[in-house]
Amino acid sequence: MLKALLIIIMTLAIFAAGFIAGVYSLPILTEQPAPDIAVLKQHQGRAQFSATFKPDLKGSDRFHYGDGMVYLTNDAISMQGTLSPGPDYQLYLSRNFIDNEANFLAQKGTMQRVAGVRSFNGFKLVVPQGIDVSDYNTVVIWCESFEEFITAAQYQ
Repeated sequence: MLKALLIIIMTLAIFAAGFIAGVYSLPILTEQPAPDIAVLKQHQGRAQFSATFKPDLKGSDRFHYGDGMVYLTNDAISMQGTLSPGPDYQLYLSRNFIDNEANFLAQKGTMQRVAGVRSFNGFKLVVPQGIDVSDYNTVVIWCESFEEFITAAQYQ
């Protein structure tokens, strides 16, 4: 009886460890390549707004952070820097500065989702027509799968 219980516990522990390793590594394995630095520099040169993702925001931690510069035009948003890897990252625009999960959830209904983020070492995302970045003041990166705040930057 004790041996069977031990086997069940060990099996569950191995399954849990594999699941956790998969959740962490799958986004890294499926990450899209970052845009060429020349593409990012060109977008930087024509940006209407810029801001800094800081890794030490209230809602960030060592597993959920962003560090780098973000550049905005009405047709694209780009980032030069790094994001902690994770699944299902989404970029939102907010009219208010958001620096943690509770604030994000409280104001999510007022925000504008722009696009999914699939690269953790820089990205360039297309802003859908009809969105004017000057109507907002903050860029937020959010993990939809786990409802986890990653980072934010206020640009105006």
